[in-house]
Amino acid sequence: MVAVTVWIAHEQGRQFLGELATHVDIRVLTGPDKPLPSDPAEVTFWVPPFLSSGAVVDFAQRLPSLQVIQLLSAGADAWIGRTRSGVMLCDARGVHDSSTAEWVVTAMLAVLRRFDHFARAQAVPTWSYAEFAPTDELAGKRVLVVGAGSIGTALGARLTPFEVELTYVARTARDGVHAIGELPELLPHADIVVLLVPLTDLTRGMVDATFLAAMRDGALLVNAARGPVADTAALTKELAGGRILAALDVTDPEPLPVDHPLWTMPNVLITPHVAGSVRGLLPRAYRLVGDQLRRMLAGEPLANEVQDGY
Repeated sequence: MVAVTVWIAHEQGRQFLGELATHVDIRVLTGPDKPLPSDPAEVTFWVPPFLSSGAVVDFAQRLPSLQVIQLLSAGADAWIGRTRSGVMLCDARGVHDSSTAEWVVTAMLAVLRRFDHFARAQAVPTWSYAEFAPTDELAGKRVLVVGAGSIGTALGARLTPFEVELTYVARTARDGVHAIGELPELLPHADIVVLLVPLTDLTRGMVDATFLAAMRDGALLVNAARGPVADTAALTKELAGGRILAALDVTDPEPLPVDHPLWTMPNVLITPHVAGSVRGLLPRAYRLVGDQLRRMLAGEPLANEVQDGY
């Protein structure tokens, strides 16, 4: 039987693939600048590294027999329109649901309960009760989730015990989900706005001056999507006025320059794109890879195929 050559990005991933046919040849390439583990002309299934830089995306052109690109990320924006005809692109939808939802809940609680301020006070050290207590709380908040995919669903499950009022928005309306065109009417009523949308032509710069101005005073913006979903200049200007708060796991550009004013604003919490970076990520991601390989070998449809419309 002819060998099926598969390149994966992590040596540790092998142990999570599950049982595969003996003719599946698994090799490891951690990055396009590393020595190639076998003949690139024989690779039919490729799992690129997490960070899809231009060099990683362009590397796919060096694999003439490639049939499937299986991403480890939920976002595929770097790849849209840049894969060769006949190559199927699949994302890792579902793999990052729990970790990203956890980050969003953590960010909400950290900002509302002022953990970022208490951490700064601890570094001094200062017993800062009089300055920061009483704090706000999550209970009773109206949460608007922009993005009703699998991560949004996971977030909803985790927020239910906190007694919040959840509203979902997506590209198109459906039962229990508002259309994105309704945002101007929904934003003024939300205490917390969570961004969980993919980066597309429709969502790039969606959070602009008009969007931000529609948010109520004291509202919290949580971005766990992609940095360019928000217009950085408009976001910086609005936050500088102190009217709203933000928790950002992603920025534009990324990394955020060390002299950027967002770093020092007391109403902004920033983490370095870590929402999905948890210890359980590789096991979940490579279990998906193994499942996809078995589907491909059996001639079955693959999961999570990315369409150009995204």
